[in-house]
Amino acid sequence: MDDVTAQVAGQYEVRNPWGQVDPVPLRGINPRVPELAGKTIGLFATNAKIAARPILEAVERHLAEREPTAKFSWFLFDHNADVAESDDVERFQAWAKGVDAAVVSVGD
Repeated sequence: MDDVTAQVAGQYEVRNPWGQVDPVPLRGINPRVPELAGKTIGLFATNAKIAARPILEAVERHLAEREPTAKFSWFLFDHNADVAESDDVERFQAWAKGVDAAVVSVGD
C-alpha cells in the first residue's frame, strides 16, 4: 500500500488515512431469492427508533404492488439491543425459519 503524503513548507507531513486499498467485493450472506412470487418476505424492525416501522410499511406496500402473491411476516424488536442476546432470540429464530427472504430496518 502506498501512502499519499504532502509536505507543507518543511513543517509537517500529512498522510492520507485511506491510502490505496484493494476493494473487497460485496456479497450477501445468502444468494438472492430469484423471484418473490408466493414467497414469504420477513420484515424485521431492529430497534425502537421511530422510523423503523414506517420504512418497512413502505417496503411492504411497494413489494405487494410488485408481487401480489408475496406474503409478509413481521418481527418487531423494540429494544436497543442485539436480538441474539435477548430473551426474544428463540422467537426470532423461529420467525427467521419461516421466511424466504428478509428486509431489515434500523429506522434512522
